Amino acid sequence: MNAVDSDGSAGAVTDFLARLVVQAERIPDASALGTVGKRALTYRELVDSVGRVAHNLGEAGFAPGDRMLFSIRPSVSSVLLIFGVIAAGGTIVFVDPGVGPELFAKRVGLVEPAWAATESLLYAVSGPLAGLGRGRGLRLPRFGALEVRHIHSGVWLPGTPFGSIPLRRFTGDARETALPAADPDAAALIVFTSGTTDEPKAVVHTRASLSAGLSAMGGKTSLAPGAFLHTEQLMMGLPALMAGARWAMPRYPRFGTHIDPVRFTRNLRSATHVFYTPADLAVALDAIEAGELAAPPQLRQVALGGAPVTSALLRRARKSLPGTEFLAIYGMTEILPVAVATGAAKLAHDGDLLGAPVRGVRARIADDGELVLSGPNLCRGYLGAGPLTEIATGDLARWDGGELVLTGRKKDMMIRGKTNIYPGLYEPVITAVDGVREAIMVGLPDEIGDERIVLAVVTDPASGDVVARLRAQLPQLIDTTAVPDDIVAVDRIPVSGRTNKPDRAALRELVRGLLA
Repeated sequence: MNAVDSDGSAGAVTDFLARLVVQAERIPDASALGTVGKRALTYRELVDSVGRVAHNLGEAGFAPGDRMLFSIRPSVSSVLLIFGVIAAGGTIVFVDPGVGPELFAKRVGLVEPAWAATESLLYAVSGPLAGLGRGRGLRLPRFGALEVRHIHSGVWLPGTPFGSIPLRRFTGDARETALPAADPDAAALIVFTSGTTDEPKAVVHTRASLSAGLSAMGGKTSLAPGAFLHTEQLMMGLPALMAGARWAMPRYPRFGTHIDPVRFTRNLRSATHVFYTPADLAVALDAIEAGELAAPPQLRQVALGGAPVTSALLRRARKSLPGTEFLAIYGMTEILPVAVATGAAKLAHDGDLLGAPVRGVRARIADDGELVLSGPNLCRGYLGAGPLTEIATGDLARWDGGELVLTGRKKDMMIRGKTNIYPGLYEPVITAVDGVREAIMVGLPDEIGDERIVLAVVTDPASGDVVARLRAQLPQLIDTTAVPDDIVAVDRIPVSGRTNKPDRAALRELVRGLLA
């Protein structure tokens, strides 16, 4: 087993709210947090607002240790509420209403919240307008029936519980209120891992582990005073604020839960920094390459995360945005970030480079090749379980000097005959082939558990018969034991979740139909 510490020590962890106070003292009148097209709060206004929210929560009966279910789309007010809850010693519980009523109920039962912050629209379409929601394919839990104290965002709508407090009451008071003293061991965030199992896993981050991750993330970017970041992602926006930069959030469509990547990119007029999922960047690049969208003129750095970043995507991005640096972020819900690699370094490497572990993160390779991690940004553990001292990632990796290289994923392993095939080992190599934009390998099991290996590719329309080229080249590019049985071209790779990760289950069904 090998062990490497990114800088030899964990170093001091700075609390993220305390860092905002420091910036408010240094640059009180600098723009801090806003929405695209609207005036931003200054750093002094931001810190005062967070203290005010924490104070008003206490006046309303919120107590340290209380948990708040959170189902409000990103906005200035929702971020202030998140900060205020944490400042008041409480815990934000991020919940996705789209998981379905059954799993939602199990998650609520596990966390036992005392409060819920919800958009009034969700109260309406899960209550008196439930028929409208079902007509749009939504099976929503009854938010109004939760036996908790309610806070609603937006105008009052039918279905909003009697006694629900408007969010504006917590943010609107003009009094200055100092932030409460920080408790680094207090639970700050609870985030559920994806899946639909009978035993939901709730990841608990303390104020200390959250702050350590945010500090490490900021240390890998060029965010600084004068930088201007566009994103709706909390784990990128917070490092920007800690660094003294400006954070602008996009506007959500009135009834939408996802940001349109083309419209988002069109609004990057003066942005210097931005975060994309790989899937959203691909959509934006399609529009730029088709001449439907101009490249953002001021963009200096693009952070990519939430799904694998392929060499094909990076090549396209560097061609359309030649003056921009790209960062590929590797991490997981339990520990984020783990490593950050530049686009240039990934393209220059033969394998799937993750980069050196960020400050404080300790990484080791287990005997079976699995990457195991620990560090100050590791979550406390899973709700209802004992504390974690390290986390097995499920990813297979190796060291290349002081940098990590991904070689596969245990749970995506396919079996053909006596051979274990890890698609993550071969997909980066295949995407490096000219004309391949995306490449995902999946297995179609037969009745005895053996798998027919299918490679699904999204191709560049101008590159000719890419499938025929792959059939000819793959035996020379990858292990012959891993050469796919079939290669199919698809219009897109199905994705799932807020981060648009490749949905291998949906892809299996898609290629099964194409090959039938």
